[in-house]
Amino acid sequence: MLLSGPASQADVLIQEMEDFVPRGRRGEARALCGEVVAAWKAAQAVAGVRINPFWDGGCDDLEAVMAAAPHLVALPKVSTPEQVRDLDRAVTDLEDRFGLPSGSTELLPNIESAQGLMQTHAIAVSSPRVTACLVASEDMAADLGAERGRDGQELAYVRARFHLECVAAGVVSVDCPYTWSDEAGVEAEARTARRLGYTAKSAVMASHAVVVNRILTPSQSEVDRAGAMVTAFERARADGVDRVEVDGNLIEVPSVHNARRLLERARAFGVIEG
Repeated sequence: MLLSGPASQADVLIQEMEDFVPRGRRGEARALCGEVVAAWKAAQAVAGVRINPFWDGGCDDLEAVMAAAPHLVALPKVSTPEQVRDLDRAVTDLEDRFGLPSGSTELLPNIESAQGLMQTHAIAVSSPRVTACLVASEDMAADLGAERGRDGQELAYVRARFHLECVAAGVVSVDCPYTWSDEAGVEAEARTARRLGYTAKSAVMASHAVVVNRILTPSQSEVDRAGAMVTAFERARADGVDRVEVDGNLIEVPSVHNARRLLERARAFGVIEG
């Protein structure tokens, strides 16, 4: 199953060492890491591993997986910046031991509790290795005592607050996974994530990656509309006008900034060239 990961078309693949691995089989999971990471790299995917917290075997996990030189290490249940700094120091030592380029391993803190959510910004800026943070769904809901529903309304504030904190810290915010199996539900949740400003979303089902990619990648019609907005605004500015109407929408400077961001994202994903 792990080796088939690239077929999902997910951009980032993460081998799980934590909750989805029975405690008695962690050694087997560690032993698989070298082959799995190598295969994912060969498939041009970003290859990551999620270890256990340091207080629950994470140090042994980390030593085993760093020999495989993963692109990133995800740390679950992060609630303080100190946990990330401890991981940074350990990764630095292991990069040196295994002859890996210094600073080459990125860190992905997983925020899974109310305490962690309230410290997301501090966690995100605690190490230059942190390029993104991921917010959980099930563990977060459990910590809050929230009742889970397919519409995810119980996590609406969490997702909005988490994205805000990540943007302020200058790292990528990775939205929580949709933990039901239907594709209609993950599509609706991905559209909500995009509406909030997310550009990345996690998944626990391989089939969901295609849906998430489709929703978070700008479509050609969206590219055309963004381009029309920028063109119309630039023409208005050249005529000394501070705003312009496009399809009933008053286009001002912030609107144009968003349109240009969408075009940049479309270029990054090959939707448009140049």
